[in-house]
Amino acid sequence: MAPPAGDGSSPAPIDRPILEFLQSRLQATQQVERATTTDANGHLELRVVFTSAYYPATVDEATLAVRWYTNDDFKIHYREVHPERTWECRWDRHPNPHNTRDHFHPSPTAPTPGDDASWPTDHRDVLRLVLNEVEKRIADLWDE
Repeated sequence: MAPPAGDGSSPAPIDRPILEFLQSRLQATQQVERATTTDANGHLELRVVFTSAYYPATVDEATLAVRWYTNDDFKIHYREVHPERTWECRWDRHPNPHNTRDHFHPSPTAPTPGDDASWPTDHRDVLRLVLNEVEKRIADLWDE
């Protein structure tokens, strides 16, 4: 296997065109306050900040960080910041010693190892799956 490129999570570089495609799609929705492709801490990623109006006042901030690689590996990390806690989960596809290539790190702390899973192959389908789960989470927050 080739040595990892990008951020060390996949043996492939980040796929900037896919991040930019996802950025343009997400930025066009009312649920997203902003979507920016950043190179934070040496890790190229799409960072999405959800509009606070979609969340109860108990949520200070909700974000999604997306890294998509040229070999279709990915890391998608959803995170909510509450006054006294953080709630997060992560969808992953990458080689690792703790799970199968496709796996999920469940809420509320996204622990490692996660749960083995199976994800769609197309980036649009993966994003749709993640956003559906985020919508369910938002509904649950309003029901609390």
